[in-house]
Amino acid sequence: MAFNAAQYQATVTKIDSGLDSLTTKLNQLVDKAKSVARKWFVPGPVGKALVWCVNKMVSLGKWVIGKISELLKGAAIPITAFKYGVTWQTDVRGPATDVVGNVTTDALQAPKNWKGDGATAYTSATKMQPTAATQIATMADKVVTAMSACAVAGLAFYVSLGVILVKLIVATVAAIAASATVVFSWAGILSIVTAAKIEAGLIITTVSLLVAALGLQGQQLTTVKGEAVDNRAFPRGKWPVATA
Repeated sequence: MAFNAAQYQATVTKIDSGLDSLTTKLNQLVDKAKSVARKWFVPGPVGKALVWCVNKMVSLGKWVIGKISELLKGAAIPITAFKYGVTWQTDVRGPATDVVGNVTTDALQAPKNWKGDGATAYTSATKMQPTAATQIATMADKVVTAMSACAVAGLAFYVSLGVILVKLIVATVAAIAASATVVFSWAGILSIVTAAKIEAGLIITTVSLLVAALGLQGQQLTTVKGEAVDNRAFPRGKWPVATA
């Protein structure tokens, strides 16, 4: 899956509107259940059981709303990661590869027309720079890969949250319809409560998968940090000085 900023923004917007919709539906469900429970033809124990089932589902629904709202606080991270990836690609990796192409021994133009001790010293002084530039390009490439992976993982994560939210909205609408009938199906309402529990569990699973994916990218960036202080490419932790 490639990261698409427009698709991601649309996904987050749908989640926001979905949370509002679910809140409205849950309130409607409570009102409908209480209204039905007060009907003269509904036995007291049956009405209480209906209200209990509805309250259970509403409780789960509110938990989902709270959890998704909390998770939305990090909605800007995938966009930021994507932008950083683009920046590292254009502003770091690209220029580094240019340096590699320009300062390799075969690419140096001056020694082709300049002979003697000075030319030899000049060639010797720049021989470490292609290695250092290659190291920077390699690190930048790893950062780009990690940032892109984070952005894609974030997109997949919020898409999954959106799917879970839609399912719960559908279940709530079904519960409203069920509670409005004269002869309601307890098995059906209980199945909706069970479905709500499953969706709540899916959120936990989805979060766990995201944490695992980001953990792998964290390891990648730790490797990059080590490569940035590699003395083989950067003597004494510095860019090779182009002097003999």
